[in-house]
Amino acid sequence: MAWLLVMVAGILETGFAVCLKLSHGFTRLWPTVAFASFALGSFGLLTLSLRKLDVGPAYAVWTGIGAAGTAIYGMVFLGDLVSTLKIVSISLVIIGVIGLQLSGSAH
Repeated sequence: MAWLLVMVAGILETGFAVCLKLSHGFTRLWPTVAFASFALGSFGLLTLSLRKLDVGPAYAVWTGIGAAGTAIYGMVFLGDLVSTLKIVSISLVIIGVIGLQLSGSAH
């Protein structure tokens, strides 16, 4: 259950990163509200998961999901540059996230 919380928190991290860009420096109301909601949800779920998980693997999985998800979202929906190196690098991040999740033990 704790790893599920980390995964959902990572997805919410993608949401807050995208909304941060869409807020244009917190000058647009609804993307700013969405940013705050995603951020609070993400940090809240990460906090709950850390009751059972080691901080290193949990934090790395959280940031990895957020980073990979944000990069993918940017390429698919925001017109970010797509390159072979970027896709390979994102794949390596995802492989690392899976490895860390498999290595992370619950208390």
